[in-house]
Amino acid sequence: MITLLFLAAVLATALTCAYFKTRVIVWTAAVGAVLLAFTVAGQPGWVALTIAWLLFAVVAVPMNPLPWRRQFLTRPVLKAFAKMTPQISETERVALEAGTVGFEGELFSGRPRWQRLIKKPLHELTMEEQTFLDGPVEQLCDMIDEWEISHYRADLPEDVWDHLKKHGFLGMIIPKEYGGLGFSAVAHRAVLEKVAGMSSTLGSVIAVPNSLGPAELLLHYGTKQQKDHYLPRLADGREVPCFGLTSTTAGSDATSIADYGVVCKGEWRGKETLGIRLNFEKRYITLAPVATVVGLAFRLYDPDSLLGETEDIGITLALLPRETPGMEIGRRHFPLNNPFPNGPIVGKDVFIPIDYLLGGTEYAGQGWRMLVESLSVGRAISLPSSSTGGAKTAALATGAYARIRKQFNMPIGRFEGVEEALARIAGYTYAMSALSRQTASAVDDGEKPSVPGAIAKYWATELSREVLKDAMDVHGGKGIILGPKNYLGRGWQGAPIWITVEGANILTRSMMIFGQGAIRCHPYVLKELEALQISDPQEQLETFDRVLFSHVGHSISCAVRSMVLGVSAGRFAAVPGDRRTRKYYRKLSRYSASFALLADIAMLTYGGKLKQKEKISARLGDALSQLYICSAMLRRFEQEGRPAADQPILAWAFHDAIHRTQNALAGVIDNYPFPWLRPFLRLVVFPIGRAERTPNDRLGHKVAALMLSPSETRDRLTRGVYKSDRTGHPIGVMETLLPKVIAAEPIERKLLKAQRAGQVQGHTYEEQVAQARAQNLLTEQEAELLLDVRKRSLEVVAVDDFDHAELQSGLTPTGDAARAEHREAA
Repeated sequence: MITLLFLAAVLATALTCAYFKTRVIVWTAAVGAVLLAFTVAGQPGWVALTIAWLLFAVVAVPMNPLPWRRQFLTRPVLKAFAKMTPQISETERVALEAGTVGFEGELFSGRPRWQRLIKKPLHELTMEEQTFLDGPVEQLCDMIDEWEISHYRADLPEDVWDHLKKHGFLGMIIPKEYGGLGFSAVAHRAVLEKVAGMSSTLGSVIAVPNSLGPAELLLHYGTKQQKDHYLPRLADGREVPCFGLTSTTAGSDATSIADYGVVCKGEWRGKETLGIRLNFEKRYITLAPVATVVGLAFRLYDPDSLLGETEDIGITLALLPRETPGMEIGRRHFPLNNPFPNGPIVGKDVFIPIDYLLGGTEYAGQGWRMLVESLSVGRAISLPSSSTGGAKTAALATGAYARIRKQFNMPIGRFEGVEEALARIAGYTYAMSALSRQTASAVDDGEKPSVPGAIAKYWATELSREVLKDAMDVHGGKGIILGPKNYLGRGWQGAPIWITVEGANILTRSMMIFGQGAIRCHPYVLKELEALQISDPQEQLETFDRVLFSHVGHSISCAVRSMVLGVSAGRFAAVPGDRRTRKYYRKLSRYSASFALLADIAMLTYGGKLKQKEKISARLGDALSQLYICSAMLRRFEQEGRPAADQPILAWAFHDAIHRTQNALAGVIDNYPFPWLRPFLRLVVFPIGRAERTPNDRLGHKVAALMLSPSETRDRLTRGVYKSDRTGHPIGVMETLLPKVIAAEPIERKLLKAQRAGQVQGHTYEEQVAQARAQNLLTEQEAELLLDVRKRSLEVVAVDDFDHAELQSGLTPTGDAARAEHREAA
């Protein structure tokens, strides 16, 4: 018994030190004190004590004397580490340095400091920004007819283009000193959410100039002359920008593009001028068909040393006016029936003067850095915000439609199969909204959120596709019949576009999220790599020793925390929150430790080859993403004052995300290359098994019910959506009708009861209501309400039909008459 007590005391002391990540000297002193106490007591016997002291000495003696430790432990590890670590290329180094580290770094630490997250307020709209949303943005949405845009015009109407330019939509990120709106990232997000929910075509037109485009690049790198010339013209719409990055063989990988330019002398406007002769073939360039100024990425060569001694200067950016001789621009791609302006740009032997280089010759060869620094901001806002706007609109519409549309004398939203879809729509929309808001707020905090931006781009577009799929399923035939009455079809058609652009999602998931985060966000890996670059051997050894043993302590601490928090359901974690949310923070603290441990083990196991192990990287990226999304949801819940009515949606979304986290970590363990180590990893990460479950049916029922009735919760979920009930906007019409539909339901039940009793026997609904009124089964007001609701409900569920000639004329020059007829009908 004494022996067991002895072992328990030593183990508890060691684990406690590891759990709290104490320094080596503190661990040594604590364990030594326990051994000394038992030795003084003479228990549990000299044999056991001798073995214990010998084991303690084997560990403690080499770890504490710094000169000895550095010479005999750290130096061999340093040599091995230098051999197994591949040299970081200039391209990778630039990408790593481009972003900043936010709360995702806390998740890599294994012990997130939650108070730092929830006490930092999310940015809100200014009064000026809110006025813009309530005024010009609302007016813009009033002007939109997506069917006319997508079916007849394949472009925006001229009055919409004029409105965009007049009110500065294309220059929201341009500072006021240049005539722009100077809006925050959260305002940029709010505009895109509202507009993209109405029209993905219009959303794309607004998003591109305000994300990865000449304006963003000019603000950071342009010469004074370039800024003074272009920024005011971009702000008021005199110039429409596009940016040509994607080439035929290299996709969006700027480091591999075949487009090139050669520094030379040539004739420009009648004079011999130092310039560049370009050859390029770009495709998928949004706004290219209508752009007046083209940003271009290419590799620059200087064979005659006209700029310096370097021949291969590297990736370089330039600004070309549309009328540049030799540039072919104007043709269009047609991406999945979404007619946003998108097309190729081609040039052969195009000569431009040297002052067309963005930023001048000073930034020649710096294009990759310029792109990745700008892209991290644009990716964090444009697609996440647009996707969230589409999901919010689909959630609003589907909830209303599922209450209005009836089958078997009950709303289809009451069927359990439909409830499942409604719960997913609500949960995913809540998660996406929290994610996009947190990421946009990080931009307003001055961060360049490269890893959160990749998380937001991937998960917002993926979840949006799931929301639209469920919305289409609930709407059934209403969703698949295109026409003016269809508000989902074009969004569903376009969902794969947002999956593909700005870094295809397969690439983003398998290479970017964890691939960048593993080095950039880890508390020690980047410091270890930086230590390898130190030229002084002694300084390098001392620095590496300090970082190495901090890293070892970090890994041991994460392993202990993972197991302890797994066994205790996270009860030992110091977390904020109230009775409803504390359990969520505990789960996140537990899985943060598990994730950090497995990330370390993966990096130790695969070393520099980890970036080729894309499936492992993807699963670790999934775990990191879900932890980040959960933190965003909890932060949102806290910022909104912990509304009790929102609890079911938060709970559904959280359990779904934490179940994904569990599966991702389990997938890493199940595919670990050393089978003999898998049981140990399972014991540490899942000490009581895989206990997380998907949201249960009861919770899903509560969430679905919130989607079917007007409430503050439903308003918060769909905040920022365009809800006008003007003619031609069915979603707003449904919202106006919904309270009347709900008010009519008890009266409908009264009428149904009369039918079943044989008191009412009319063939049509109108006859049945008339008979019930004649027998005083219904009051005059009840009868009028039923007839009004019936008529308007049938208008809601109605679909379009066309003459064959009208369908043939949609995208042909003969379509003018059809367009006129459509406008008159609208």
